Amino acid sequence: MESLLQRYRRDRRKLLDFILSSAPIRQGPTSSAPTSNISDGDLDVLSADYVLDCLNSGGVVDISKATKRYYEELARPVLIHSQLGNTYFLSSDTELSGSPPRRLPPQIYVNQSTNHTSSSSENIAISRDDNVHKRTATTSPPLKPVENQVVEGLSDDDLRESAYEIMLASIIFSGVQVYAVQDRKKEKNSKFRSGFKGKTDKANLQSQSSGRHSELMDTFRVQMQCMSAINCIPQSLDNLVQCISEAMDLCMRQKLMQFATRKLCDQIDIPQISLGLLNSIFKSDFAHEKSFIQWKNRQANILEEVLYFFVNLKTAERLTIKSSLAKIRNTKEWDFIMPPSERAEVLLPMKEIASKLASVPGRFGIHDETCYWTTGYHLNIRIYENLLFGLFDVLDEGQLIEEADEILMLIKMTWSSLGITQSIHNVLHGWVLFQQFVVTDEATLLDYAILEVHQVLSIKNIDEKEEQYMNSLVCSRVVNGKEIKLSLVEAVFFSMSIWCDNKLLDYHLHFSKKLDNFKTVMNLAIAVGFVTSSEGGGIKLTKTNGADEVAAKKLETYIKKSIEAAFSRVAATIDLESKLERTHPLALLANELRLIANRELTVFCPILCHWCPEAGMISAVQLNQLYGERLKPFLKEVTCLSEDVKLVLPAADMLDHELTHLYSSVCKDHGSVHRFDQAFEHYELNCSRSYSCPWTTIWKTPHDCAFLPGSKTLGGTSAMIGEISRPIILDWVIAQHGRILEWTGRAYDLEDWEPLSSQQRQAISVVEVFRIVEETVDQFFGLNLPMDITHLQALLSIIFHSLDTYLQKVISELVDKSYLFPPAPSLTRYKEMVIPITKKKLVESTPLDEKMNHKLNELTISKLCVRLNTLQYLRKQMGTLEDGIRKSWVLVRPSANQRWTNEESLENLEASSMMSSESIDELFATTFNIIRDTATNAINKICDFTGTKVVFWDLRDSFLFRLYRGNVEDARLDRFLPHFDSVLDRICDLIDDAVRDPVVLSICQAALEAFVWVLLDGGPSRAFSDSDIPMMEDDLNMLKDLFVADGEGLPRSLVQKKADFAEQILRLFALQTGTVIQMLMTASEHISTGLDSRKHGRLCLGDAQTLVRVLCHKKDREASKFLKRQYQLPMSSEYEDGTWKDKENSSLRNPLISDLIKRSASFHWTEKGQSSFQSLKKKLQEATSEIRW
Repeated sequence: MESLLQRYRRDRRKLLDFILSSAPIRQGPTSSAPTSNISDGDLDVLSADYVLDCLNSGGVVDISKATKRYYEELARPVLIHSQLGNTYFLSSDTELSGSPPRRLPPQIYVNQSTNHTSSSSENIAISRDDNVHKRTATTSPPLKPVENQVVEGLSDDDLRESAYEIMLASIIFSGVQVYAVQDRKKEKNSKFRSGFKGKTDKANLQSQSSGRHSELMDTFRVQMQCMSAINCIPQSLDNLVQCISEAMDLCMRQKLMQFATRKLCDQIDIPQISLGLLNSIFKSDFAHEKSFIQWKNRQANILEEVLYFFVNLKTAERLTIKSSLAKIRNTKEWDFIMPPSERAEVLLPMKEIASKLASVPGRFGIHDETCYWTTGYHLNIRIYENLLFGLFDVLDEGQLIEEADEILMLIKMTWSSLGITQSIHNVLHGWVLFQQFVVTDEATLLDYAILEVHQVLSIKNIDEKEEQYMNSLVCSRVVNGKEIKLSLVEAVFFSMSIWCDNKLLDYHLHFSKKLDNFKTVMNLAIAVGFVTSSEGGGIKLTKTNGADEVAAKKLETYIKKSIEAAFSRVAATIDLESKLERTHPLALLANELRLIANRELTVFCPILCHWCPEAGMISAVQLNQLYGERLKPFLKEVTCLSEDVKLVLPAADMLDHELTHLYSSVCKDHGSVHRFDQAFEHYELNCSRSYSCPWTTIWKTPHDCAFLPGSKTLGGTSAMIGEISRPIILDWVIAQHGRILEWTGRAYDLEDWEPLSSQQRQAISVVEVFRIVEETVDQFFGLNLPMDITHLQALLSIIFHSLDTYLQKVISELVDKSYLFPPAPSLTRYKEMVIPITKKKLVESTPLDEKMNHKLNELTISKLCVRLNTLQYLRKQMGTLEDGIRKSWVLVRPSANQRWTNEESLENLEASSMMSSESIDELFATTFNIIRDTATNAINKICDFTGTKVVFWDLRDSFLFRLYRGNVEDARLDRFLPHFDSVLDRICDLIDDAVRDPVVLSICQAALEAFVWVLLDGGPSRAFSDSDIPMMEDDLNMLKDLFVADGEGLPRSLVQKKADFAEQILRLFALQTGTVIQMLMTASEHISTGLDSRKHGRLCLGDAQTLVRVLCHKKDREASKFLKRQYQLPMSSEYEDGTWKDKENSSLRNPLISDLIKRSASFHWTEKGQSSFQSLKKKLQEATSEIRW
């Protein structure tokens, strides 16, 4: 399938061919006859703008001018037709074209002239030794292993054209026909670009070997031609327009084949090729006169280089060659005056000298060796390099053309002419691949180059003659003002090593984005050896196996120099960046160096450790020293946690942590501390400040404060960043403690105990408290400084104090439960009066003070529910807060006391870490468990208070004072249960599900206590007969069912347990009066003997106080008589019970009701309450004595 470029060029050729079909055309300025024979290849290099301008003006289209205009347009952008001319179109899409070209711009060539002006960038020095010209280069580019001893006037394009001619001649003299038949010419030209890309249609390949060779040479010629076109510039266009044109190629093939038929021997050399071409090619064979002049001068320069500077040439022969070359270079005489016969006469002396030299046997006796192998090796190698460069795709310089392997086989046919052996080929091939890698940065080329280097190094059984020959190819270089002489292989390796050395001295700059290249370049540097200093002050190439001392020192130099270079680049711009980002320069510098250290750890050290196990240590120490020089003056001024300190110390500590990780990476890889002659010292300074922590008395031993190998143990005069930051962190925590307590008190004082919303039922104050606490925690861990358990304990301490303060404030607003119970009436005996008493006694009472009454009224059910929700929210948030602090603490960098020493093994480090973890777990458990326990106790206390307040305060009038008043049948429980339903529904709507059951259980317990209160302390208005007992039992079951709620409320077993005492009281009422009296007498005996049935103040069934109350509320004559006779109790009808409705007059507490005060489910009697029964005990003892008497 055709590419877009191929379709474009095909359509362009068709349009130009159509336009030129009706226009007068001439080939050049010297040709006046019009022509219409223009090949497709020529159409590709014609300027369309020039053709259109000629047609519009009616002029003749000059092909040479159109071609020149085409190349001029390539050298500059296409301008838009505007008056200013400052706008232009790019020739490609910037987004799709990728990065700019990676190759260097072409050199500016000086116009060629006959006075041998130099086009080379190198300075050539000519010296004479015994009248023999010897050339040595005083300087040479870093990538040139062979001295550029080519005569002035030979440019790279000249060498490229000569290389193609020599290759073509070598193939032809080997017996291969490479000329193209005329009827295939148009087909080849139509495939100019496809042949250029090396993607010919394999279906159209000829089966004959000669045809394939012709196609390969066509492809190679296009490669060489386009390489010249790419490197050309406007100043040299006139000389390069017709470089290796198709017509000239065809002419050379024909002449060389004719020359090959006339030559008797098979050996061919460069002088024979140049002389043969000069003898058979004339100016008329060229389309342009300047092209012929350029070609002729190039041949003369080649002959001068090979023959004139031959070492053992006689003076007369040298003068003959000089005279002949002068005639060849004389354009007027050679091109216009001399006939062909005279030209042959001029060339004849040089042919004789060349034949004589060719017959001289080689110095080393190698097969096919000629004297030109050694005398002209500098030219041979340059020519061979150009041949190898032709294997790279000119459109993608990092890739070889598809026919590279086949063309390489053709190139090898030039070995006998150029003096190339297999070893020399491997060296030069590797060198060319390496140079192309330098230009394109294509890693694959470097891999190929390393393979060639290894092939050179792996040849063990090389022929002694070949080895002597290779060593004779001496190159000289001037380094540091001194000249060194190297063999060809050494020169190539030397240049490769210098390039690798320059790159590896700053590998952070060159390989940060190309890790694969870094590893490959390291392999190449190890393979070719390192450039080292010699004893005399010079430099030399030293071989290494990668594991010797030479490699270790060199790699250490690479690491240090690269770190220094990276540090210098960062430090050069850090001041400007700090002003732009408005932060401290040391903080920015530490962050940038941390990135460098991370690259060392993750990118470079894994590769460097193959040859230098201490790479991580070296780089860590180097970075540590460079940054420490700038940090230490700052550390000396640190006194408090200022903004600059908050920026610099965390950044410096993170860098220190990264460097520690980098330094200890060797230890992890080897399982122990690796020996290294430089110790890694953390940033330290002399300081005399000591600090006593108010939060803890836990101090670390000097052993705990030790750190990495070679570093000193912290003492009273030396402190690292962790020790410097330790006291200022504690100062900051102390300051936060006062701030948090202040905000906690302010949030609580503003609390109105209303829920945030229907979904968030807690108070806003607890949310604010946790916001303040979490903000402090975030700031604490946001310091990013090294910390130890002391800092954690300080943080947990302020959290404990703030939350505990809040809990104590919540609990402190509760009222003592004793204020909720109604006053106990006087004990009376039941007696029905026929004639009512007109004036009855009133129960004496003292009203509550206004402050207490206000507090009770403020503690509404809704506010109590919000308090419970708040405490539950606090308890739940405690877990979240603890988890967050634990996770943040895990990420905290350890302080100095957690670093390990040279003597401490990894097992001891793990054991110490486990102990530290246990201490931290214990600290968390102690702090948060206390808060949880306090919150749980507060919830239980509020629940207990809520149940008692609901029943004994809020439902006093609607339930407590009405149940069974007057008689049981008219005041049954079912009349008052709707009040309970209403209260329970409201509470369930307000309360959180987690604390709903405890609150309902508290109300259930209070309701059962109220039921018992009615039975035992109901007062003169309540008396129960035997017939009332079944109804009260039904009411008790009804009350239990209310809280069980058909299985949706409290567990029945739990309710039943709470109702056991009430059921036992009812069973006492069901007993015969005599039985109860007998039980009372028994209880009285226990009182007289000190064996009271109450245990620890608990009211039980056999208790005399309970039995007396049962008799007081029994509607029974026998009970009434007993109470009158024994205790002189007044009749119930003598008292007025109506004042009990008044809650404000309910503070007077009778001694007999003291068992209900402070009583929960167990009905405890306090020691204070026991004293109120002394008078009753005395009466009971007297009554017992009378009965016995």
